[in-house]
Amino acid sequence: MTYKQAIKEIEEIINEIESGELDIDNITEKLNNAKKLFDFCKLKLETTKTSIENLLEEQE
Repeated sequence: MTYKQAIKEIEEIINEIESGELDIDNITEKLNNAKKLFDFCKLKLETTKTSIENLLEEQE
């Protein structure tokens, strides 16, 4: 999965929840999935930041 795909899935989950068409069991499942996607995105951003910092340090 890519960062872009994860963001798209999070946006879809938000739209589904905001639509009001999900029951409480589905909302819980969707929120758990959104948290996993959020954690994936956060890790991806942190890894990218570290990589960029390392590259910049090498240039000095």
